[in-house]
Amino acid sequence: MLYPMFAMVILTCAVAIYLFRLRVRAVKAGQVRLSQFRLNTGEVPDAITQAARNYSNLFEVPVLFYTAGAIAMALGIQVPAMIITAWIFVLARIAHSWIHLTGNNVIHRLRAYMLGNICVLVIWGILVASYATR
Repeated sequence: MLYPMFAMVILTCAVAIYLFRLRVRAVKAGQVRLSQFRLNTGEVPDAITQAARNYSNLFEVPVLFYTAGAIAMALGIQVPAMIITAWIFVLARIAHSWIHLTGNNVIHRLRAYMLGNICVLVIWGILVASYATR
């Protein structure tokens, strides 16, 4: 579980860097004032709002993924099905971020989001079943 979890950390950092770069460009271009980011007030370009929302998304459902992964590692549960499902989750979250930060097709984004949620449920199911059968 460590490697899929690390991949999620990399994705989160990549989106944070992207958001930072968008904000710096907007300030330099005079589209926003730096002071607007103190409390995140005022109008900002849609790309910044989109990236900020995507960044926030990476601290919602993925928390359940990280929690399951940490518990699995602590208990020594490394079932192949769980690892495969974890990588599918990571790929779904990468797809979700890519879709959200580019064309933002809501239906495609929803599909990637739902696939990720299903993966988290499956991971938790495998975790609980593996623990129960020890």
